[in-house]
Amino acid sequence: MSFIEVSIVMPCLNEADTVAVCVQKACKALHDAQIVGEVVVADNGSTDGSQKLAQQAGARVVPVALKGYGNALMGGIEAAYGRYIIMGDADDSYDFLQTPRFVEKLREGYDIVQGCRLPSGGGQVMPGAMPVLHRWFGNPMFSFLARWWFRAPIHDIYCGLRGFSKDWYVQLNQRCVGMEFATEMIIKSSLMKAKIAEIPITLHPDGRKAHPPHLRTFRDGWRTLRFFLMYTPRWLFLLPGVLLMLLGCLGYGVAFLPLILPLPLFLASGFDLSFLLIASLMLICGYQSVWFSIFAKTFAVMEDLMPESPGYQLFFRYATIERGIVLALGILIIGLGLIFGALSGWATATVNSGDMGSKISLLIAGVTIVAVGFQTMLSSFFVSLLGLKRR
Repeated sequence: MSFIEVSIVMPCLNEADTVAVCVQKACKALHDAQIVGEVVVADNGSTDGSQKLAQQAGARVVPVALKGYGNALMGGIEAAYGRYIIMGDADDSYDFLQTPRFVEKLREGYDIVQGCRLPSGGGQVMPGAMPVLHRWFGNPMFSFLARWWFRAPIHDIYCGLRGFSKDWYVQLNQRCVGMEFATEMIIKSSLMKAKIAEIPITLHPDGRKAHPPHLRTFRDGWRTLRFFLMYTPRWLFLLPGVLLMLLGCLGYGVAFLPLILPLPLFLASGFDLSFLLIASLMLICGYQSVWFSIFAKTFAVMEDLMPESPGYQLFFRYATIERGIVLALGILIIGLGLIFGALSGWATATVNSGDMGSKISLLIAGVTIVAVGFQTMLSSFFVSLLGLKRR
């Protein structure tokens, strides 16, 4: 087989209205730019004759049995022969005549070349081409989160017209089989420090008449947000956990203030045991959330879902299971000491005395610290188990 530089891959599910014109534009773009390439239509089980129309227009049709946008693209990319892949929907909303612009950037050494339909990145959305909710809220919001959380240098994370080298795609080891496929590619590439370029494009109204778009606003929006959160243990677990722990420590300081300073009775009465219990709850939940961030990051790295970060490497350099056990034992000893101190002399304390209040406060603090120590002990073993492959 002769060398093929570019494969244009289109996922297809009942696109009889538009697949032929998309293939014709793609073939014309390759011919006019003298690019040695092919057009691959990854058919996901069409029942409207899309396969025959695509073949007649000049495409090679690859049947993909597993349902889903991501599955269709994975099957098409795997079957593609090109060094570079250009992917785009077969609904005629993307102009495949723009293919040479993407190929030019890929030849310059970029790993991914992302199209941008939004004006913030220089693109253009023609009237009626994108739902109002997608254009002014969903897409800008998720693109902003991608730039903020993952440092993705793009303005339109949902754009389905993009190019990438097949070697880079293999390194990504993509997992998502639905609409998250496109966002997974950008997020993982950003985390892996890929060389990413962005090209402004124009989005046209799709030419489908037989059925509405496959995208479902709220279902796919939630799946995208869920995927974002799963890929950022820092924002999902770590930062909320640290915030809860800080609030808990602040609550402890306020709750124990009457025991340290002689406050007026009307002021001291506001700092009761219920305040201390709430602070204990925030401390325990926050501490567990911080550990969950470590669990999630370790699992993701072990499963090649995301690369190691400097903070992750530093953690595993110093946080051994032995050190975790020693720390846990120290915390447990402190907590048990407080519990013992609170219970000793319990019988001599009277119900209405201030001594009884201080005893209960120490007991709550001791129980909280014991819970933290117990969490530390179990978490040290569990995170070491998750990181066994790393050793």
